[in-house]
Parts: sequence; C-alpha cells; structure tokens
Amino acid sequence: MTETLVVAIAAVVAIAVATTIAPKIKVAGPLILVAVGIGVSLLPFVPDIQVDPEIILVGVLPPLLYSAAVSLPAIEFRRDLGHISGLAVLLVVISSVALAFFFVAVIPGLSFFLALALGAILSPTDAVATSIAKRLGISRRVVTLLEGESLLNDATSLVIMRTAVAAALLGSVPDGGFIGAFVWGVIVAAAIGALIGYLNLRLRAFVRHSAANTAIGFVVPFAAFIPTEELGGSGLVAAVVAGIVTGQGSVRWFTPEQRMSDAVNWRTIELVLEGSVFLVMGLELSEIVGENAASDEGIWHGPMLAVVAFVIVLGVRAAYVALLVVFQGRRARDRRHARLARLSEHIDRHADRPTHGSPHPRGSRRLARILADLAYYRADAIGWRHGTVIVWAGMRGVVTLAAAQTLPRDTPERPLLIFVAFLVAVGSLMLQGLTLPWVVRMLKVDDAGEQVTRADQRRLDAELREAAASALPGGDLTRQDGSYFPDSLLAGVGSRLTEPPDDATGPLARDALELRLALIEVMRRRLDEVSTGGGYSTSALRHALAELDAAEMSLRLRLDGQS
Repeated sequence: MTETLVVAIAAVVAIAVATTIAPKIKVAGPLILVAVGIGVSLLPFVPDIQVDPEIILVGVLPPLLYSAAVSLPAIEFRRDLGHISGLAVLLVVISSVALAFFFVAVIPGLSFFLALALGAILSPTDAVATSIAKRLGISRRVVTLLEGESLLNDATSLVIMRTAVAAALLGSVPDGGFIGAFVWGVIVAAAIGALIGYLNLRLRAFVRHSAANTAIGFVVPFAAFIPTEELGGSGLVAAVVAGIVTGQGSVRWFTPEQRMSDAVNWRTIELVLEGSVFLVMGLELSEIVGENAASDEGIWHGPMLAVVAFVIVLGVRAAYVALLVVFQGRRARDRRHARLARLSEHIDRHADRPTHGSPHPRGSRRLARILADLAYYRADAIGWRHGTVIVWAGMRGVVTLAAAQTLPRDTPERPLLIFVAFLVAVGSLMLQGLTLPWVVRMLKVDDAGEQVTRADQRRLDAELREAAASALPGGDLTRQDGSYFPDSLLAGVGSRLTEPPDDATGPLARDALELRLALIEVMRRRLDEVSTGGGYSTSALRHALAELDAAEMSLRLRLDGQS
C-alpha cells in the first residue's frame, strides 16, 4: 500500500512538472510524460507494469470525455454540427474500414473484426491538437471543428472497437448486426446521458453545500456510464451527452461558485488522468517491445505497419477535408443572406402592427438565428489554408493509447496491436505536434473571427447594461429578503448602474450592494435569453458570464463582511 501511494505521488508530481516545463521547451506535455515513463521502465529495479484494461475503460475515459464535453462551445458546435458529425462519425468509419483491409492483408491470421478494432483505435484525433491550435491564434472556427471532432470521434471509435472486439471473440456478429449494435449503443447512450445530465443540474441546484455539490459532480460521468453499459449502450457516449447537457445548463442552474469550482476541478482531473495514461503507456512499453522482439516477425514489423497506417489515416483525412472545404465554400457564398435580411427588416417594421397571417415571434427569432449563422459562415469561411491545418492537426493521442490498453488480455496479436497503436499515437504527436506551429506560420493562417468576438463582447456588454437600466424605473427589484428598494436609491443610481458609492456606510451601503446584486441578476437573465439566439459567439457569452460571476462573488463577500 505504501509503495502504491509513493508511486501515485511521484506520478502526480511528474505530470505537474511536465505540464509546467512543456510550454517553455516547446514540446507537448504528453511526449515528456511518455519519455519519463519509458525511462523509468528501463530501470533494472522497476518491475513490468500491467494495468487492467477495465481501469482505463471505466475509471479514466468517462471523466476525460465528460470534462471535454462540459466546456464545448454550444453555439459554434450547433452551427458546424454537420461538419463535426462528418469528421467524428463518417471519417472515423471510413478510416477504420480502410485500415482494417490493410491490416488483414499484412498481418497473417488476423480476423477482419480485430483489424477493424485496431483501425477504430487509430482513427480518433486527440484534444492535444486543439490546445496547440488555440495557442497559435488560428481561426476559432477551426478550433471548434477540431474540438468537436476530438470529443465525438472518441465515442464513435470506441463503440466500433468494442463491437468489433465482441464480434471477434465471439466469432459472430452481435444480435441485430454490426450496424444495429452501433445504432442501439448510441441511442441508449444519448437518452440516458441526457437524463443524467438533466438530473445532475436539478440536484446540484438543490444541494447548496459546496463540498457536497462538488462530490455529486464527480460521480456524474460514472452515473451515466454504468446504466448505459448494463443496457447494452455505449457508456462513453452517455458520459459525453451528460457533459454537454451539464455544460449548457450550468448558466441557468448553477451558482457562480459552482461554475468556478467545476471549471478548476475538471481541469485538474483532466490533467491528471490524461497525464496518467501517457505515463502508464511509457511504463508498459518495455514489456510490449520485449514481446514484439520475441515474435517471429521481429521488432521492426510493428514500426513498418505503423508508418503505413499513419500514411493511410492522413491520406483519408486529407481527401475528406478537401470535400469539406468545397462544401463549406458553397455555404459561405449562400445568397439567401440579403433576401432574409430584407424579410427580417420587414418583420421588425410591422412588429407593433400585427395583422392576420403575420409571422409568429418564434419564427422571427428563428429567422434572426439563421441570419446570424449565415453571417458567421461568411465572416469566418474555411479555405484551403484552414483545411490544411485541419488535416495536419489531426494527431492521435490519449484515447488511442487508452483504447489500445482496453483490448482484452486474450486478444490474438495483442502485443503487436498495442505496439502499433503506441507508435502511431506517439509518432503522430511528435511529427505533427512539433511541426504544426511551422505549418501555421508558413500558411499565414490567422484568426479572422477575433475582431468579431471583440465586437460581440462590446455589443453584449451594452445590451446587458441596457437591460439593467430598464429594470430601474419599474421598481420591481428586491433585496435578498424580498423587500423593495426605496425609490430614492433607484433614482440616485443614474448612469452608474452597478456602481453605487463604495464609501457609503450603514444601511445605505448594504442597500447599494444589494441593488448591485439585483442588477447583476437582471443582466444574467438577459444573458440567458440572448444565449440561444445565435447573435453572439460562445466566447463573448462566456466572457460576460465570467465577469458577472466575479462581480457577484465580490459583492457577496462585502455583504458578508457587513453582517
């Protein structure tokens, strides 16, 4: 027990140090952790490390995918859902099948289903690419595509892998056929994941104790995973759906303290779990290499397979993204924008004079959202330069490594399959991860949406302040005890809105602070209303929410100090 605790402490320290020094030496943190694991595994007094695949599948992947889903940018994700779904589902299927035919041809005795499982393991891209792309300042739309793809294709590839492994070990296709098992796994997962996400929001909105609230948040991905697996669905897809529902509902249901605590806690969990996978892979490498060296094909068989497999996935990705760029170019040139803009102006002019057959307000909101979407496509169109970045940023990483380790111990050719997966993942991270900044500089790809985002922030700030100002004359604002503010205080706020005098003392000071809290609540309600319209980017909405949360927590601390 003591030895295990020492190893755990050393692992956490190594992850923290690697994360700190990685940006300074311009090397991806996961590569440093793999190198550390390999170095430790070569020490003569370190025994061979073997990790139960179920630990990775049940204990690591659900919280990793849930954490990524919580922070998904909802508006941009909806706008490019078609492209993201194609990258995350169709491209994974095509890549898996292409790799399966290759592995069947070059690995004697390997069944098609096991070859398909290995193809699915090598198909998903990693979120490391997203983190690198964010630091390079490329288009936010490209970052959203990469982020959405790396989240959803993990679930797709793992569903394919588990169904293929089951078919290979059982010697037959599961009941309902391969496609039927896949569809059933996704449908059950989506239903249970959405339910667990909604229950999580309601329960945590009820439980106000901070420590208890955090504890509930930690078990959500597992609460979605377990029942879904029992019903034959994909627990990992359920964890993703629960994370998306939680992330989008947190604005309405959670307090500022809950949102801030969740952000820090899940970033920490993601850091530790992802780092642990890379460390474990490095530690297990010596045994895997030894088993491959002792095989009839020799040690070089795995690297040759990995190189060809990497070329295949890169070629398939390039062909698919080329089609995506062509399709997106047509969308960016959509000629409906001018016609719909005129229709929107007509609706606005007649909004106060409803007539028979006039559009319903819901239709007007939908029209405004369509216009905002078209403006988004035109302002941040994806060209061949962005397409090149999307192709080259499709590196493999933690899910490939983790999924390879979930292969059952009795899987035929398991050491070779894991070795190939390791070489493709680490080789991809090294080659693409180290050269991606150079590719971006060479192509001169910049963030065309940065100015749009800043303009969004200014417009949104003005709209929120207008909402606060409009709430003052009505006199409906109340203190925390439910009583109304005096008219003299409301009339004296004037243009300062949320900034009454800080030097006031006594009851006046408390009233002033409570008025600021009430105005912040008005602004937050308005923020929730505009967040579904598509008129503002997710980045601008989150920036405004963070400012409101910080202001509210500061005011509550000052109120507590006066109690």
